[in-house]
Amino acid sequence: MYIQLDSQVLYYKKTGSGRPLLMLHGNGESHEIFDALSDDLEGDFTMYLPDTRGCGLSSPSGNGQYHYEDMAGDMRKLLDAIDVRSCDIFGFSDGAVIAMLLAIEFPERVRRMILCGANLSPAGLKFMAKRKIKAEYRKTKNDMIAMMLREPNLTADDLAKIKAPTLVCAGEKDLIKEAETRQIAHGIPDAKLFIVPGEDHASYVINSTRMAPSIRKFLR
Repeated sequence: MYIQLDSQVLYYKKTGSGRPLLMLHGNGESHEIFDALSDDLEGDFTMYLPDTRGCGLSSPSGNGQYHYEDMAGDMRKLLDAIDVRSCDIFGFSDGAVIAMLLAIEFPERVRRMILCGANLSPAGLKFMAKRKIKAEYRKTKNDMIAMMLREPNLTADDLAKIKAPTLVCAGEKDLIKEAETRQIAHGIPDAKLFIVPGEDHASYVINSTRMAPSIRKFLR
């Protein structure tokens, strides 16, 4: 369904029953990457699966520019609009960055969260990943791609503000440096770390139910 959030129109899907769970996809993707996972979790959570601005069925950013802070603001407005005062969050890649910003800026809105493939800054990307992003931007001139080369810019002080119990995940062969993942887990108070064996950045999340047992265990 579509929802008007000030000047931004977002599309989101609602499915399942139980405690509210906000599921946030990565750059250039849509809520459909979670189809298999949300089907698996349907009896455990009421899931809200938005397409972030410029992705899927949501409208593009009005000025053509993209920032993680704006996307986190969209999610706060969405929660207000659907009258969800506090929820769990499952965030993948850019969605994990948005989840962290939401937990930093609006801690009362986040109960628990699971972060998959998050980074603190562009320096947290491995060399080949950053090279591919630069090549993609040269080809498309898409500011959503460029955003990954200039943002996020999170600090240890920012991580220390996160109060929600957090599970920090990454694939063993992730495009995020393992040191970056460990830094996030170390910086968020009492966070737990899960390096997923044999998986890359997306293989255990997109069109996969690999994380379903961890989601049930950690969020319960």
